[in-house]
Amino acid sequence: MNRIIDISQEVFSCRVFPGDPSPEGNTSLSIANGDICNLTDFSMCAHNGTHADAPFHFINSGKTIDQLGLEPFVGDCFVARHEGDVTAADAERIMEKARAAGAAERILIAGKVTVTAEAARVFAGILLLGNESQTVGPEASPKEVHLILLGAGTVLLEGIVLDDVAEGKYFLSAAPLNLGGCDGAPCRAYLIGVES
Repeated sequence: MNRIIDISQEVFSCRVFPGDPSPEGNTSLSIANGDICNLTDFSMCAHNGTHADAPFHFINSGKTIDQLGLEPFVGDCFVARHEGDVTAADAERIMEKARAAGAAERILIAGKVTVTAEAARVFAGILLLGNESQTVGPEASPKEVHLILLGAGTVLLEGIVLDDVAEGKYFLSAAPLNLGGCDGAPCRAYLIGVES
C-alpha cells in the first residue's frame, strides 16, 4: 500500500534563516465579522520554510525558479540518514547507496548535517539535493557550497522535515510555486513510499 509522507514545514511557524523576514499572515475578510467569505493575505521570503533554491539565488546569470521546469522536483529520490558534516567520502557512500537503489538523481539527507564543499563536488550535477536545515552549506558561510551545486545545475530543496523517514528509495514531489523571475520559491514537498 502506498504511503504519503509530508516533509514540509508549516509556513507561519517555520524555521527562518537568520536575517530573513518571517512569514506573516493577515485576515483580510472574515465571515465572523460579516464579510462574504474568509480571506487571508500573507507576506513571506521565497526561502522561508521548505523551499527550493534556483541558480539565480547565488548566480546572477543563473536560471530563475520559473525557468527550471518540474523535472528536478518530481521523481524517484534516495533518502540518506547522516549527522554532522558530510565529507566527500560520506557523499560517495550516499551516492553508492542511491545508485544501488536506482534513485541517484535526487538525494535528500536526513539529520542535522552540513554539506561541505568537498561533498558538494561529489553531488554536483545530480538534479536535486535536499536537506533539513535552512541552508545546504555552513550557515555562517553558505556561498561556496551553493556556487558549486547551483553552478553545476543541481537545484536545492532546503528546510525539509525527515524526522521519521527511513533511509531508502521514495517518489518525491516538491514542485515550487511558479514565481516568475525569482531566486527561489516555497514548496509543498512530500514522499510516496511503498509499505512492505
